[in-house]
Amino acid sequence: MKITSRAACRVDLAGGTLDIWPLYLYHKNSVTVNFAVDRYTSCVLQTRKDCRIILRSRDLGLQEEYENFDALCAARKHKLPLPAWVLKFFRPETGLEVETHSEAPAGAGISGSSSLIISLCSALNRLTERRYSIEKIREIAQNVESQIIRVPTGCQDYYPAMYGGVSVIELRPDGLHRRAIDVDLDDLNQRIVLAYTGEPRNSGINNWEVTKAYIDGDTGVHRNFERIASIAYGMKEAIEKKDWAEVGRLLREEWSHRKKNAPGITTPLIDRLVEVTRRAGAKGAKVCGAGGGGCVFFLVEPGAKERVSSLIAAEGAEVLDVKVAPHGVRVKVLPDGAKRTR
Repeated sequence: MKITSRAACRVDLAGGTLDIWPLYLYHKNSVTVNFAVDRYTSCVLQTRKDCRIILRSRDLGLQEEYENFDALCAARKHKLPLPAWVLKFFRPETGLEVETHSEAPAGAGISGSSSLIISLCSALNRLTERRYSIEKIREIAQNVESQIIRVPTGCQDYYPAMYGGVSVIELRPDGLHRRAIDVDLDDLNQRIVLAYTGEPRNSGINNWEVTKAYIDGDTGVHRNFERIASIAYGMKEAIEKKDWAEVGRLLREEWSHRKKNAPGITTPLIDRLVEVTRRAGAKGAKVCGAGGGGCVFFLVEPGAKERVSSLIAAEGAEVLDVKVAPHGVRVKVLPDGAKRTR
């Protein structure tokens, strides 16, 4: 049997880090807002007649093999921990080759790892016939990722991979509730520019530092999160109303407050990119994910996309050609010998 899966990465607009339990419980109307982008992660599962487990990453150029599933579980370290830990959860009863690929640059802050876990879990859910719902897969993916990075993880990163499009995730005491926001995607695509700074960072460490400060009672972090929660709710309303001027203003305000949460959340290159693009039609900008490098998202005026992109490239950053990904994770079961479809 051969199974393929593919899921999108994401850009977060507002409310990031607030989505880590239990931080959102302490703020009224807590939400995060994000959208899926057509940088994809993918997974190919191929069953084997023997008991060997072979893990392969095309983008990392790594491969590791185990005699059987028990040998994988007994290993103290893995070259490819993400597929290894997901396999430990699903416990397939067959030899297996697992090939993964990510179109997200390393440490880009666009949730490549979270998207890949959704791809892997969805494919293994089909292979093992567990029949988990997509929301249960999100819960599994979030818990497995936390096992790997050894710090708490937020919930928002998985939803673009699950559903695609533009989303608001409501963070409530009775659970997480995702709603699609109706947006003209052709219009939005003319307003987005995504740049990679070439400075990968560890989101788990940055988020954990902020979370610890919050739980330890840092009043400055508390105040900033109260404002970030208010901005995120305003962002939801502004996008629902298609008020792009307000979306830009809120992006600027969100980034201003977020920079106060932890040192290292910005870099000289990021500050320079934000400044030079502001005069060329960028209405707002913010780092994707936890900060410290990775990708920066720019909301631009219609017609300014090429101008802003040129300035970004001139400063030494890479402009990633992206559009909103309209669909969530897709899984296909292929007959033996069939070619993989992209």
